[in-house]
Amino acid sequence: MRKSENPTPPGDPAPSAGLQGQSVYARLCDEIRSGALAPGARLLETDIAARLQTSRTPVREAIRRLEAEGLVDHQPRTGAIVRVLDYSEIMELYEMRTVLEGTAARLAARAASPMEIEELKSIHQEMIRSPGDSAGQVLLNRQFHTRLLEAARNRFLLRAAVSVEKTLLILGPSAMEFPERMREAFAEHGAVIEALEARDGAGAELAMRRHMENAQLARLRMLRHATPEEAAP
Repeated sequence: MRKSENPTPPGDPAPSAGLQGQSVYARLCDEIRSGALAPGARLLETDIAARLQTSRTPVREAIRRLEAEGLVDHQPRTGAIVRVLDYSEIMELYEMRTVLEGTAARLAARAASPMEIEELKSIHQEMIRSPGDSAGQVLLNRQFHTRLLEAARNRFLLRAAVSVEKTLLILGPSAMEFPERMREAFAEHGAVIEALEARDGAGAELAMRRHMENAQLARLRMLRHATPEEAAP
């Protein structure tokens, strides 16, 4: 009988009906974003494979991809861990995000189609209608920023913004889960949309930069009030 060209590695159980490939990567990203995998958490292939009911091969591939994207570090004698960001890195990431998304808003004021602006308004209104759904708010907020970046019509800016946003996953839960920050963001999104509708590039950039700076301040408050265990590397 002909042998398989891709045998299962020794000690690696045969793939089950569990998660595979891209799904393992997406699941680990979600767990980093939610804080289930906190900064400094070890990523053990066997444990993750057992928990996700899959083989070690897609887990290994997902961890390598996360390492290539800067979300995971590989340390001697410890192995793969979720990367720990220091204070200066967090500040630099938010500064970069402010520049990129402010520029995106200015470009979108010129390039966005009426349909894209209507879509942003629709997302904004859906957020206002469901203030009690914190998980839904986080998802809608991501959609709002993604649609705005796409409306800027600059693939290089989009690529850079996606890279920054991916690294920010390490910080865990979004400030949008807190009612006070949520209400502030509603008003800030509204100011961005108003400038887009007026085709006011400078106004859109200013409104988005204020939004990003307030998001940075909210993150700093979260870090300041974190428990010692949450704040520790």
